[in-house]
Amino acid sequence: MKIGFFAIGIGPAAEPDLIAQTAQTAEKCGFYSLWAPEHVVLIDNYLSKYPYSKDGRLPMPTTAIDILDPYIALTYAAALTKTIRLGTGISLIPERSPVVTAKEIASLDKLSGGRFDLGVGVGWLEEEFAAVQVPWNRRGDRTREYLKAMQNLWTEEVSEFKGEFCSFPKVRMYPKPVQKPYPPIVFGGESTPALKRVAEIGDGWFGVNVTPEDAAAKIARIKQYAQAAGRGSVKFSFAISPGIGSPIEMDMVKRYRDAGVDQVIAGGIPSDPKQAQAEIERLAEKLVVPSRSL
Repeated sequence: MKIGFFAIGIGPAAEPDLIAQTAQTAEKCGFYSLWAPEHVVLIDNYLSKYPYSKDGRLPMPTTAIDILDPYIALTYAAALTKTIRLGTGISLIPERSPVVTAKEIASLDKLSGGRFDLGVGVGWLEEEFAAVQVPWNRRGDRTREYLKAMQNLWTEEVSEFKGEFCSFPKVRMYPKPVQKPYPPIVFGGESTPALKRVAEIGDGWFGVNVTPEDAAAKIARIKQYAQAAGRGSVKFSFAISPGIGSPIEMDMVKRYRDAGVDQVIAGGIPSDPKQAQAEIERLAEKLVVPSRSL
């Protein structure tokens, strides 16, 4: 069983020294992966419902909190590490230019030596879409098309694309990703459309606030959808976070394993930078070390 660590690039963990300390300590302690979230902007008064809390509110302040561009945060971490995998948790692909984002991802994959996992989400904050001037409706369709355009740029010597949401003439984009054909695409989300995206065009799933029982049911549904889409032979990766900063014990890790999960994402946003290294080390002793035998 693999144990990943969330997060860098947010709050105190957006400071360069703490990114360095977190990334290097997590790698030294044997964490499999390191994740960075994304929000371009936050909104003080929003009507959108955050899907991972009971009250529908984001469990952190919207004022005076740094949230770095995840690709920049992960590139910084890549320069300071050698083996730990680096993932966006989650990148809001429909809010971004697919051409520019394809370039950022290929660059990060090259500089990290092929250690990048592309965590993708379609977004939950409608007001953020308004701020970046991207339509909220049909964002799932937009995401699918953007990924298709990005895959074209990553795999073709000369790329050309004509779609409903994105078009470009014949172009050349280099570098290509180190990972072939491109970095793994891991979708977040727990809704039926989200699970179908995993099954139909993804390489893995990153579930949040999902119990072991729910994980087992959703993994079974993903496999059913994949079979219907002619992708029954795909070996998907399944990662679960019990929630930002939520406590997790080895008993729950074992239950996730039995549900078909192959990676548990633990950790949280550090509240005291002076204690961050010790907290990561304690978490490793609690989860990483015993998980090696699972």
